[in-house]
Amino acid sequence: MENSLPLTSAAKGSERRGVGRSSAYFSSSSSSKPSLLLAFLSCVAWLYVAGRLWQDAENRTLLSNLLQKNSAQRPKVLTVEDKLMVLGCKDLEKRIAEAEMDLTLARSQGYLRNQQRKDGSTDKKLLAVIGVYTGFGSRLKRNTFRGSWMPGGEKLKKLEEKGIVLRFVIGRSPNRGDSLDRNIDEENRRTKDFLILEGHEEAQEELPKKAKFFFSTAVQNWDAEFYVKVDDNIDLDLDGLIGLLESRRGQESAYVGCMKSGEVITEEGKQWYEPDWWKFGDQKSYFRHASSSLFILSKSLSEYIFVNSVSLKVYAHDDTSVGSWMMGLQATYIDDNRLCCSTNRQDKVCSVA
Repeated sequence: MENSLPLTSAAKGSERRGVGRSSAYFSSSSSSKPSLLLAFLSCVAWLYVAGRLWQDAENRTLLSNLLQKNSAQRPKVLTVEDKLMVLGCKDLEKRIAEAEMDLTLARSQGYLRNQQRKDGSTDKKLLAVIGVYTGFGSRLKRNTFRGSWMPGGEKLKKLEEKGIVLRFVIGRSPNRGDSLDRNIDEENRRTKDFLILEGHEEAQEELPKKAKFFFSTAVQNWDAEFYVKVDDNIDLDLDGLIGLLESRRGQESAYVGCMKSGEVITEEGKQWYEPDWWKFGDQKSYFRHASSSLFILSKSLSEYIFVNSVSLKVYAHDDTSVGSWMMGLQATYIDDNRLCCSTNRQDKVCSVA
């Protein structure tokens, strides 16, 4: 019995130690499970992020290669033509332009219903509409003309009854409705001798476009055989001009003036500089055209300008612009020295003021 006691105590001690180890084992095993789960989830997250980064890098490489390939095939700066093509509007734009051309042609030929001629119109065929270019700062010149060769009031009306419409031609101020516009409107209410071009901005650099607006507006407002452009820096022999026009009655497609060509100025900053000088060949000489001071277009040529005004190219000067429009037509060029205002001929109808 005595010998068994130690054995029993030892066994118990051993049993206690075994139980202790077993508890520690199970405790350690249960605490490591969350750690393993977190490690596993971390690996999955890392693999997901790495996959996305790899995919994004591959996509960027593909996009870069495509952009590089396209840049070699397309212009670096897209033109309006390119943008219209991308948007799929080019065909639609062409059809709209053709419809506008047909519409303006029909209007010019009087085929539209309720088509009425505007200010001062008459059913009677006029001999000529004479437009005297003027500006906002030329009031003194206008008053001088009214006191010399240009009739006013009742005399102006009687002149129209004889088939001659005479008007000062001016556009609108860049700042619509300002004092410049109001002064012209007030002057016109008193004198009634203006043709105001509502769609034209009156400025020196816009002068070449003024011819488009003048001939287009005049041919819509009045039915005449001729349309005459006159600068406000000349004195006019009105009776002499009317006689010249009378002698030209019935001449279709007539382009009448003091014809010249002249040098194209290529140096920027010089007077009469032409930005499109490179279009005039190696000799740098203008094509044949009527001098700006005074020139005459028949009705058919004026209607052509009206119908095609949107697409007509303008150059730096109004006389060369009009001359360029005449080149593509069956226009009859008439060089009349009486319209050379700077010469000293006795029978000329104009002179530099």
